[in-house]
Amino acid sequence: MGIGRFRNREAGWFDALPYALIAIGAVLRVVPHPWNFAPIGAMALFGGAVLPRGVGIAVPLAALALSDAVLGFYAGFAWVYGSFVLIGLLGLALRRRRTVARIIAASLASSVLFFLVTNFGEWLGPLYSHHVSGLWASYLAGIPFFRNTVASDLIYSLAFFGAYESASRFARPLVPTAQRTT
Repeated sequence: MGIGRFRNREAGWFDALPYALIAIGAVLRVVPHPWNFAPIGAMALFGGAVLPRGVGIAVPLAALALSDAVLGFYAGFAWVYGSFVLIGLLGLALRRRRTVARIIAASLASSVLFFLVTNFGEWLGPLYSHHVSGLWASYLAGIPFFRNTVASDLIYSLAFFGAYESASRFARPLVPTAQRTT
């Protein structure tokens, strides 16, 4: 048995890695952190990019629901979950080609998407007038939280994708020297 075959068989841990990273993200959401500095956007983007299609959205949603079960559900959660699904779909665009630049762009787009969707949902609630001025006020009120959303989405996305890429290089089967072509 060549070392390439042996290493490949032992790399089954790699298949579980995305689920472990998403679980870590859910735990990090539950522990104390600054406002809006949580890995939820990165979990959705990462799940959409690396897990099988339906699972790529369902697993991060389940992680979000489990962490909400610990933290408590809240008014407007449907807008958060809706934005989460859209971010997961955005992750699908990263499936074929994941570069640092594309991950950063998708992470920033995720932050903007989350901001627009959730603050729109807040505007529809009882807090703001249902006029353009109320919508504007809702978005203005969200700006102080947006900085942390962008920072956490970037940091956690780069961490999740970086850990996954590093692990994938380690998990790749070794090609014996006699089979290499150069």
